[in-house]
Amino acid sequence: QVQLVESGGGLVQAGGSLRLSCAASGRAFTTYALGWFRQAPGKEREFVATISWSGGWTYYADSVKGRFFISRDKAKNTVYLQMNVLKPEDTAVYYCAADPRGTLTTTLTGYDYWGQGTQVTVSS
Repeated sequence: QVQLVESGGGLVQAGGSLRLSCAASGRAFTTYALGWFRQAPGKEREFVATISWSGGWTYYADSVKGRFFISRDKAKNTVYLQMNVLKPEDTAVYYCAADPRGTLTTTLTGYDYWGQGTQVTVSS
């Protein structure tokens, strides 16, 4: 089994920054791709960013490119999402997810394991 626990969410003003963390435990994560998704009220869950097991490959949704940065610390089994220049439309519950196949997919079905989510609220 795999467990993912997100933290770091909160309330921030527009233009501010937050860093989300996702601690992974259970099976070995060194071959997994890890991703971040988000879901705003009344909307479908959407892809935000993903990172390869080595950390050498990353991919971002166009809506966050240049503002959000994903990274991982394999020694700590943790993935991070640094979010800068936050906008009210970034308000959502953010979820961490693990893809054991390491495909760097942007689709929800490509991820087998999910965290419980952490709320990010950006005020205008």
